[in-house]
Amino acid sequence: MKPLVSLLLTFLFFYLHPIPTVSSAVYDPRTNATDFIRTSCSATLYPDFCYTSLSGYSNAIQQDPARLSRIAIGISLSKARQMAAYVSNLSREADYGADPRTSAALHDCFSNMGDAVDEIRGSLKQIRKLVAPGSESFRFQMGNVQTWMSAALTDEETCTDGFEDVAEGRMKTEVYNRAEKVKKFTSNALALVNSYAEKGIN
Repeated sequence: MKPLVSLLLTFLFFYLHPIPTVSSAVYDPRTNATDFIRTSCSATLYPDFCYTSLSGYSNAIQQDPARLSRIAIGISLSKARQMAAYVSNLSREADYGADPRTSAALHDCFSNMGDAVDEIRGSLKQIRKLVAPGSESFRFQMGNVQTWMSAALTDEETCTDGFEDVAEGRMKTEVYNRAEKVKKFTSNALALVNSYAEKGIN
């Protein structure tokens, strides 16, 4: 009798507490997308910065390298525009009583940032028209994006180089710190573009 009762209890336990299976696991696309972003960002110079700036767009990016590159370029464009507007305001103020070197550096920086904005905007327009990876047209289009993003990064670096002869102070530090942050966005976007281009061509 006891063996029968024991068998019955064992049956009831497994019947009421089914063993979980792989098929019953909850699929969360956001988790997979954020993992994709984190892995992709490992190819950049600033992976943590990259992940932080892009993880909020995981629903839009999913696991699509083209969307990842496009959104990264869009963020870079937004940051470069903000920097250009900031330097433009400073340069106008510097025209009234500022040290000549400071005024010249600000005007040059504004010009550099304006060029960077144009180049990043061109990159964004091009990547929005991408054809399927693997074709000669894809290679040409991605080549344009890479060239323009690289030029934008050079222009942003030229902005900070222009302040080398400017006296130390709050304004110089603020401009330098803001420009450095913008360069990180552009550098990461370029790295993601390079990675996508390499995979799409091979």
